[in-house]
Amino acid sequence: MSDLFAATAAPSDYDASHIEVLEGLEPVRRRPGMYIGGTDERALHHLAAEVLDNAMDEAVAGHASRIEVTLDADGSLTIADNGRGIPVDAHPRFPDKSALEVILTMLHSGGKFSGKAYATAGGLHGVGISVVNALSSSLVVEVARNRELFRQGFSRGVPVTALEKLGAVPNRRGTTVRFLPDPEIFGADARFKPARLFRLARSKAYLFGGVEIRWRCAVPEGDVPETATFQFPGGLADHLKERLDDRELVTPEIFAGRADLADGKGAVEWACAWPTYGEGAASFYCNTIPTPDGGTHEAGLRMALLRALRGYATMSGNKRASDLAGEDVFSGAEILCSLFLRDPQFQSQTKDRLTSPEATRLVENAVKDHFDHWLTASAERGRALLGFCLERMDDRLRRKAELLVKRKTATSKKSLRLPGKLTDCARSEPIGTELFIVEGDSAGGSAKQARDRVTQAILPIRGKILNVASAGAAKVGANSEVADLIMALGCGTRDRYDAAALRYERIVIMTDADVDGAHIATLLMTFFYREMPGLVRDSRLYLALPPLYRLSAGGINAYARDDAHREELLRTIFAGRSKIDVSRFKGLGEMSPQQLRETTMDPAKRTLLRVRLPETADGRLDTADLVERLMGRNPEHRFAFIQSHATAVAADAIDV
Repeated sequence: MSDLFAATAAPSDYDASHIEVLEGLEPVRRRPGMYIGGTDERALHHLAAEVLDNAMDEAVAGHASRIEVTLDADGSLTIADNGRGIPVDAHPRFPDKSALEVILTMLHSGGKFSGKAYATAGGLHGVGISVVNALSSSLVVEVARNRELFRQGFSRGVPVTALEKLGAVPNRRGTTVRFLPDPEIFGADARFKPARLFRLARSKAYLFGGVEIRWRCAVPEGDVPETATFQFPGGLADHLKERLDDRELVTPEIFAGRADLADGKGAVEWACAWPTYGEGAASFYCNTIPTPDGGTHEAGLRMALLRALRGYATMSGNKRASDLAGEDVFSGAEILCSLFLRDPQFQSQTKDRLTSPEATRLVENAVKDHFDHWLTASAERGRALLGFCLERMDDRLRRKAELLVKRKTATSKKSLRLPGKLTDCARSEPIGTELFIVEGDSAGGSAKQARDRVTQAILPIRGKILNVASAGAAKVGANSEVADLIMALGCGTRDRYDAAALRYERIVIMTDADVDGAHIATLLMTFFYREMPGLVRDSRLYLALPPLYRLSAGGINAYARDDAHREELLRTIFAGRSKIDVSRFKGLGEMSPQQLRETTMDPAKRTLLRVRLPETADGRLDTADLVERLMGRNPEHRFAFIQSHATAVAADAIDV
């Protein structure tokens, strides 16, 4: 311990002379990543966004109506507005410098701190334009103010000319900034991309309907025009309609509007639509600044839509909506949201994420009432959107239920998670293997002893499995029997069904030969049709035909599937015999393993029914309609179907 203290106390060459004090804009040039997130192409274009944001702040504040964005052939960018113009008089604290020079050469200087000059602003209070100046090899500012024109030049953050008064300009006002990014910072080949700047300028015009943005490009490329003018009085609604193109929507009308925030803290504008197909996208902005990582305003909009939709569902008597989550409403939706907020807080200087805590409450309260009215104004519209979101909820809950399912591999069984009730077969490859789904632990015990351990697996289920045709996705996902079955098969469900991942070649439903057994088999077939229709289409699903009776006389033994088969055996094999012992099996559990193997599980002796989807033909019921009538929520449909089809039941058995 004494040696440690001696080493610590030893003289060092680290003293006060090693402490650097960086002044002016030198910190920006030393560490540009701290201010613009790096020196790559994205960071380069962040410079353009900073200058354009200042012009947009003037427009949003009501002082500018026009912004011009010009990309010149030498790679320099010019952004001009017709706003008030940066002040050029001497600064009270630095009387030997103009306010313009202070703003351009000192960090954290500007007119956005007090809120007197700007109610809402996108810049971080005087950091942006000075950072652009520091990272530009040349920057020239012209200010038309009080009908006079002023100019000053800079290079790498340092003034190269004094503030010049150029004369009277009676018809001009505003600020013009022309700058060329420094190749020492961004590389000799770094250039602004016309397409990227064009999209940036266009998006800004959408975010504030009161501004006109004029685009000029001396080096147009691809689809980028040489000149263009952007002005969209409809704001985000216009932007969303353009983005949707001709895509079909769940509701023909989009949900769009604008509302003031409580306590005069700003305003929020939104536009939302739900296409019937394709991936959606959400774009969020704060004070016209894009926030690609979302933030607290996104949370507020999410809560507003979710709470309003849940309330509409409750009013409509739909109890399933209690399981709705924000992602069910956002998933697949096209959403635009622009927040104007006093003193916004961002995660970093690049402003990728809004962190202002009050934004969540303000946006939620401002939007929710509007969405409530929009849903209830049209019953058809409200029902359509609710149904769409409930389908998304069902998909989410199914995915959650399938997270535990992993595909079995021949190389590593240890990595496979399987249900505890499953008695798996020894063969790893699915070829030649069978999974027997049996009713109850008693039948499962007999089946385990009767099976071929190499190719036959046994999965007992307890009681009657859930009717998936009448249960919501939440119940399906929470049902342990369903979860065990999905996990054992390993192939996923619905649109995530993967035939190549199915762990067995055949799935055999083996239930008692009575009414309860038939009901359980029907529930299982409904499950496979609804959740794994590909498995049924591929003829992988079978029904076992265990015997209901055992007949014996004079050393002759035979098994009958049902009453009709029993009578047939009595007339044929046992004809003329006086003493015939007829015993009825109460269930598979009462059969000995030898009897079960001989009658039901031995491929050489058994009979199976293959479950197949009916071929389309005139006069035949559609399969989906049939399942819905017989297994759906409406009992009247079942009763009507039974009355009209009770005499037309037929079965097609084949030997396998």
